[in-house]
Amino acid sequence: MARSLERLVRTWNLGKINYTNGLKLQEYVASLHIQNSDPIVKNTLLCLEHDPVYTVGLRTKDYGSDIENKLKKTGADFHRTNRGGLITFHGPGQLVVYPILNLKDFKPSIRWYVCHIEKTIIHLCKKFGIKAETSPDTGVWIGNNKICAIGIHGSRFITTHGLALNCNIDLKWFEHIIPCGIIGKGVTSLTKELNRNVTVDEVIPELVDSFCKVFQCESLKISDNEVDYILKSIDYQKEDCLSKEVVNR
Repeated sequence: MARSLERLVRTWNLGKINYTNGLKLQEYVASLHIQNSDPIVKNTLLCLEHDPVYTVGLRTKDYGSDIENKLKKTGADFHRTNRGGLITFHGPGQLVVYPILNLKDFKPSIRWYVCHIEKTIIHLCKKFGIKAETSPDTGVWIGNNKICAIGIHGSRFITTHGLALNCNIDLKWFEHIIPCGIIGKGVTSLTKELNRNVTVDEVIPELVDSFCKVFQCESLKISDNEVDYILKSIDYQKEDCLSKEVVNR
């Protein structure tokens, strides 16, 4: 039986890239959705790790230049974004997933979408023998410790940004901030909870499987031809763009 394009999600494992490149890529893929100009990128999961970076959401006024400069001294980058949520950290050992989806192919509801992202992570954690849950605060939690942050942006029901799941990330990076602006709560990781090293590469296929079960879709790895098509469209040879060596990892 032929796959339904509306319920087929392409997955792309990009490896480790900096935050600027991640923004550029997801914004380009989202623009193709909005223009409805090419079905080749329809409904895509961008799976990656970022170099160390602190990011803030729409409420950037809460984080002035003094905080920005202080955080940059840790050796991390700093970005202000158009996603929801407050401040968080991305870095090696954290699986970042940017689902670039047309919610009209699923359900045209941002609330439904965020709820299903949370359900995906809870389903994934259960596979690893961990009981995770939601709380009045967005994200997925193990007790009072957040294991997955969620911050999204939606335009015409096209989603950008997404989730950040702590696998074997160095949790000390979070000590410089109040993660997501929530006082009195902490962060954790799969590695910490299981007391063994859990890598991003180990988690990616499990997350994709959980995503497909929760969103009731099928997955297909994006082809080399599709990779080349997208990278040529954003001129990957420029210094601030992705390299073939990174994206074909």
